Amino acid sequence: MSQKTALVCGAGGFIGGHLVKRLKREGFWVRGVDLKFNEYAETEADDFVIADLREQSVVRAVVDRRFDEVYQLAADMGGAGYIFTGEHDADIMHNSATINLNVLDACHKRNIKRVFYSSSACMYPSHNQEDPDNPNCEESSAYPANPDSEYGWEKLFSERLYLAYNRNFGMECRVARFHNIFGPEGTWDGGKEKAPAAMCRKVAQTQDGGVIQVWGDGLQTRSFLFVDECVEGTIRLLRSDFEGPVNIGSEEMIAINDLARMVIEISGKDIRIENIPGPTGVRGRNSDNRLILEKLGWAPEQPLRTGMENTFAWIDGQSRKQHNQRPAA
Repeated sequence: MSQKTALVCGAGGFIGGHLVKRLKREGFWVRGVDLKFNEYAETEADDFVIADLREQSVVRAVVDRRFDEVYQLAADMGGAGYIFTGEHDADIMHNSATINLNVLDACHKRNIKRVFYSSSACMYPSHNQEDPDNPNCEESSAYPANPDSEYGWEKLFSERLYLAYNRNFGMECRVARFHNIFGPEGTWDGGKEKAPAAMCRKVAQTQDGGVIQVWGDGLQTRSFLFVDECVEGTIRLLRSDFEGPVNIGSEEMIAINDLARMVIEISGKDIRIENIPGPTGVRGRNSDNRLILEKLGWAPEQPLRTGMENTFAWIDGQSRKQHNQRPAA
C-alpha cells in the first residue's frame, strides 16, 4: 500500500506545526507550506516550501499532485490587539480570501476531494455574544450574519466558498470553527498573541509582588482549547462524512480576570491585576459542542488548568531564554 500524503497550508504556524507532527506520527508523507518556518520548533514536514499562497502560480506549484488530505490553515490573523484595532482590516480580508480562493481552485483542478478549512468563532453574530454569562455560539446561530470584525466576515465568506465547491464540484471539504486554540510553540509576544499566551508572558515577566495589566474590565468570557485536542478534532472531522460547519472548542468558559488569576496561581507568585482600557472583542464566547458530539461522537477532555500549566512552563522558558540572550546594558 502506498504511503498516504498530506498538504498542510500554514505549517509554519502554531496549529499547523502541531498538525504536521501528528500526521508524521500516523505515517503520512507531509508537505508543509508557509511564508515562514515556525520560530519555536524545527518542522517535521518531509518537504517544507516557503511560499506566498496569495500568488496563484505559487499555489499551483505547491499543489503539484493529488494529496490524500489537505489542511488549509493559512490566514492573516492574530489576537484582539491585531484584529480589533481596524488598522489591518484590508490586509486581513484580502490576504485570507485570496489564499482560500487559490488553494481551493488548485485542489479542485488536481481532483483533490478532502480539504479541511479552519474557520473561526469570530464569524458568530456579535449580538449573540453580549452577555458574558450566556453567549450563544450554536452553529445554527450564524445567520443572520453580524460578525464583530472584518476577520469574522472573511471567515464567513470562505466557509460558504468551501461548501459551494462541495455542492458544485463534488468535493468533500470540511469546515470547522476554531475557538481560541492555545498551547506551547504558539506566538507569545509581539502583538499577535492570544489571551492565554499574553497572560503567561505577562506573569512570567513580572516580579513577585508586581502588577499585570489586563484589557477591559476582565469580566469578558472565553473558552480556550488546548492545541492537541484541536488537532484531534480537526483530523476526525476531515475523515468523517460530516461537512460542517462545526465548532471545535472547549465548553469550559472562564472570565479573563479569572484566567489571569489561574496563571498567577500556576506561577506561584503574588501578583495583582490592573484592568485598563484596550481591545476586547465580544463580551462572551463559548463553544457549543452538542453538534460535534452528535456527529463525530467526540468532545475534548483536558481541563483548561492542565493546558495552562503546560503553556506557562513553555512560555516561562522562552521568556528566560530571550532575557538571557539579550546583551547586557
